[in-house]
Amino acid sequence: MQPEHLEDIKELEESYWWHVAKRELAVSLLQKHFPPPGKLVEGGVGSARNMLTFQELGYDVSGFDVMPESIETAKSKGLHAELHDLAEPWPVEKESLQAVVLLDVLEHIEDPVAVLKNVSEALAPGGGVVVTVPAYQWMFSDWDKALGHYRRYTMKMLRSQAEEAGLNVVSLTHWNAFTLPAAMAVRSCEKVFPKGRSAEFPRVSKLTNRMLLGCAAAERWMMDRVPVPCGLSVVGVLSK
Repeated sequence: MQPEHLEDIKELEESYWWHVAKRELAVSLLQKHFPPPGKLVEGGVGSARNMLTFQELGYDVSGFDVMPESIETAKSKGLHAELHDLAEPWPVEKESLQAVVLLDVLEHIEDPVAVLKNVSEALAPGGGVVVTVPAYQWMFSDWDKALGHYRRYTMKMLRSQAEEAGLNVVSLTHWNAFTLPAAMAVRSCEKVFPKGRSAEFPRVSKLTNRMLLGCAAAERWMMDRVPVPCGLSVVGVLSK
């Protein structure tokens, strides 16, 4: 992540639909599968807003990131965060964590299996990880390049990496189906009329923001009952 993208996230973290909806998704999955109390590590802390929410839920929260700016942001909010490469052995006791959260992190890492192996070693029996990654390699675009992505995912790819790391797949589904048609249209136009693209999130009106949050809430309700067949992200719940 570039420092300017971190500043963009700081500006939007409290109210922008994408960040709020993804945070609410993570919370619902954590409470369902790996509820507090217990130790939780977020890998890739970004603006650290998610860490505050996880702490409020009752977890003993800490985080790792490779960006000094992210670590300083977390510490300024009174949170424990360390500068650390997730692909290197984690500075935690083995089998000590109740939960790990990796929200749009693995696509930034050249060797994601190494990260998941570290997760497996750190998780206590019965603990687990909530993972989100961008879906569909055929949608890889300048947006992904600007964000520093190595790849986009299929459910089969995430399952394979999880199993190689020794983790059990509790569930796999898609997320964010409601914006997939618009994203496909944008990607198609970019292929016909290529141009550079920044990593900034597209701004929307307050009304549109509320509508998208409503769509995300409806989709979470659906996910509790049946898998979502398509969407811009893959969501995995993996256990030790």
